[in-house]
Amino acid sequence: MIFSLWQFCLLSLLLSFGVIELQASHHVYSNLQTTQLASTHPQAKDPYRTGYHFQPRKNWINDPNGPLIYKGIYHLFYQYNPSSVVWGNIVWAHSTSTDLVNWIPHEAAIYPSILSDINGCWSGSVTILPSGKPAILYTGINPDKEQVQNLAFPKNLSDPFLREWVKVPQNPLMAPTQANQINASSFRDPTTAWLGPDKRWRLIIGSKRNHRGLAILYRSKDFMHWTKAKHPLYSTPKNGMWECPDFFPVSKTKLLGLDTSAIGPDVKHVLKVSLDNTRKEYYTIGTYNVSKDIYIPDDGSIESDSGLRYDYGKFYASKTFFDSAKNRRILWGWINESSSVSGDIKKGWSGLQAIPRTIVLDKSRKQLVQWPVVELEKLRTNEVKLPSTLLKGGSLHEVIGVTAAQADVDVAFEISDLKKAEVMDPSWTNAQLLCSKKGTSVKGALGPFGLLAFVSKDLKEKTAIFYRIFKSHNNNNKYVVLMCSDQSRSSLNPDNDMTTYGTFVNVDPLHEKLSLRSLIDHSIVESFGGKGKECITARVYPTLAVDGDTHLYAFNYGSESVKIAGSAWSMKTAKIN
Repeated sequence: MIFSLWQFCLLSLLLSFGVIELQASHHVYSNLQTTQLASTHPQAKDPYRTGYHFQPRKNWINDPNGPLIYKGIYHLFYQYNPSSVVWGNIVWAHSTSTDLVNWIPHEAAIYPSILSDINGCWSGSVTILPSGKPAILYTGINPDKEQVQNLAFPKNLSDPFLREWVKVPQNPLMAPTQANQINASSFRDPTTAWLGPDKRWRLIIGSKRNHRGLAILYRSKDFMHWTKAKHPLYSTPKNGMWECPDFFPVSKTKLLGLDTSAIGPDVKHVLKVSLDNTRKEYYTIGTYNVSKDIYIPDDGSIESDSGLRYDYGKFYASKTFFDSAKNRRILWGWINESSSVSGDIKKGWSGLQAIPRTIVLDKSRKQLVQWPVVELEKLRTNEVKLPSTLLKGGSLHEVIGVTAAQADVDVAFEISDLKKAEVMDPSWTNAQLLCSKKGTSVKGALGPFGLLAFVSKDLKEKTAIFYRIFKSHNNNNKYVVLMCSDQSRSSLNPDNDMTTYGTFVNVDPLHEKLSLRSLIDHSIVESFGGKGKECITARVYPTLAVDGDTHLYAFNYGSESVKIAGSAWSMKTAKIN
């Protein structure tokens, strides 16, 4: 993922300005990009620095790049500014792990050093070749400010940490030309490549033509010489530039991940795109026609606000990889800030990565299911069991015995009587707007009920993750479940973004409990609803509810009673960078 190139050209003319907006969620702070501020070193007691989410020691971080496993070692590369807390001067930073929980930092793997990346090294992917050799494909910007695709290999294959990478002299391998009609300022983020039955490699690169999003397809026999296909793998009108595309297979029959090149009758395919216009990600599930090299989304599977998303909160530029050691597909995603730039400068860092998640196809075959990697559970300690308890209408129950600022909570809610559920208005189609309209303070019959995280002693600050249940307007035996993450009262600091997020969860409260798992970590809450069918990530910067002054509650502000049961754990601090 990178930024509009014409604006790069203007930078030299605009250096006297404090802020130059480049994209919907990023700015260039030209006066801060390369300045090593005293405050860019993490404070000894930073109440917002996470305990078990991946982040560097200091400075700016964004897209996860090229995650892989090699000789039993997990690798994560990511976009990083080694010089400051704001975006700019991006390199491919590099860390490794044996468990996806604890991470060791290494020197940057990719940084500007050749003509075809002299103006920046941007997002890309890693492909494991049949010989076991990893190959990085990434976007560079050349002296003409064109986006081009480059290739690098490890210098020493016997080094399991892959600490040095060598760029091939043939770079760039793919570039925009007049003949191929590629937009030179919108041609980026190559995917992991896959090998077809004809033994030719394929990959896609995000692009646009006018307002049409494109997944441009390339093919190669040797991974060195690439030819653009006559047609894209897939495209859609009106939704603009497709950043950070991802294309991978999922099994229809097993709860396991598949190698990126897998095809067959028991395989569906997923295409994920990050929309530059909205800073939201959408994925579709469909069929990959191998003979025609086209992707056909299933009926109703679209890239818009009524489509499917990995996460309905802060989550962008995601990337998956196949973990061959455990036959699973793992998803990484960048979590950007809700704090102000001045707040970021004060704490000395900006951005982090979501907990890596396994993803599989739901049994309905209509959506994906995500769950934090199982390795995270080894950080759990001091379990507090929540026995089945009736939460009466208007009740609030504090969860005692856990470190509320750094916890893992896994509960389920059960409703015995759904008759009094509010009737769903047919116009309520936008879940986020509905959550804003019917926030925590709006009392209903069945909801809001859920968890209150980052709660101050006086309840002035709180972050609510909750459910509401509605009765379908045209079917008395069908119910609609709304999941919300309400940040509207999360902080007394008015400079923070306190957006409320929401989504509908495809569960049937008549026949199943409503599960809710929330990973709470000082300034982030990752919540998984419906056993991972839906996820919402929130960035939270309270002023009162920090460290030991943080409380955790289960609540039911609806008029009807609900049952709750589950467990909560304090989480040990991981060793990260």
